This record gives sequence, structure tokens and C-alpha cells, in this order.
Amino acid sequence: MPYACFARITFENLLETLDHLVGKAVDGGLPDDVLDAKLTEDMFPLELQFRVALNQVLLALNQVGEKVVPLEEVAYRSLAEIRQRIAAVRSHLEAAAPTEWADADSRVDLKLPNGVRFLMSSEEDIRDWIMPNLYFHVTMVYALLRNAGLAIGKMDFMPHMAQHKVAAE
Repeated sequence: MPYACFARITFENLLETLDHLVGKAVDGGLPDDVLDAKLTEDMFPLELQFRVALNQVLLALNQVGEKVVPLEEVAYRSLAEIRQRIAAVRSHLEAAAPTEWADADSRVDLKLPNGVRFLMSSEEDIRDWIMPNLYFHVTMVYALLRNAGLAIGKMDFMPHMAQHKVAAE
């Protein structure tokens, strides 16, 4: 399952990013009320950006990972709780071997709460729905934390790249 292997690695990397960002927020002394932060009135607050990002991984596990895991529905009350929820989602991901995922051409029937419905393959679901949504909400977490004054930069968005770093010549 090449798409499942690719997806799982990407999920692991982005969960690491979320954990890294929330860890920096805790270490940087940001108060828990930062979870109410928004860039504009019509966008989700930081808390919901975290929750929707985590739900993308869980949604993928439910739709194509042959798992039944509950989505994160209760609002997080603290940055510490977010770290715990990230760890829980990581555990679900670790338990979902890519070899157990649906075939790439298996059908996914995605029904959104607003009544919109999408029919697509498992691979299309991951590529066209899950990944763009996951990256969007992780990016919003980064932007909201940075806007709240947290000293973070591009490498904080990609902490997984540290494994590829070589010493300067």
C-alpha cells in the first residue's frame, strides 16, 4: 500500500509538528487562554485548529485505515491536554499498520455535516481531502501561535527535518 505508507509517515511528521509547537507554547509560557486566539472573527480558534488537525488523522484511520476510533469532539481546555490528545492520536496511528489499510481504489463515501458528499477512492481521499485539510489546520496552528507572540520559525513547522541535517562544510 504505497499511499498508506506515505500517508502514515506524513501523519507522523505532522503530529510531531503539532507536539513540537504545543511544547514550545508551554515552554514559552503561553497561557491556556491562547486557545481562544483567532486571526479573524470568521475562523476557527486555535483550540479547534488543533482538534480538527488531529481529527484528520483519525478520520483517515476510520475511512481507509480499517479502524474505528472516535473523533475528538470535546473542546480542549489546556495546552497540556492537547499534548495528551496528540499522544493518544499517535497511539492510534501506531496501531494502524499500512498493510491493513483499504486498497487504494476502494471507495470512500465522505458525508460532511453541511450535507456535502464526496465519493472517491481511498487514495484520493487521503491525497485530495485528508492531507490538504491536515496541512491547512497545522499551518493555522503555527500562524496563530506565532501571532500570539511565540518565537517560532520555519524549522519549527518541520522538526522532522532535523534527522536529515548535515554539518556545514
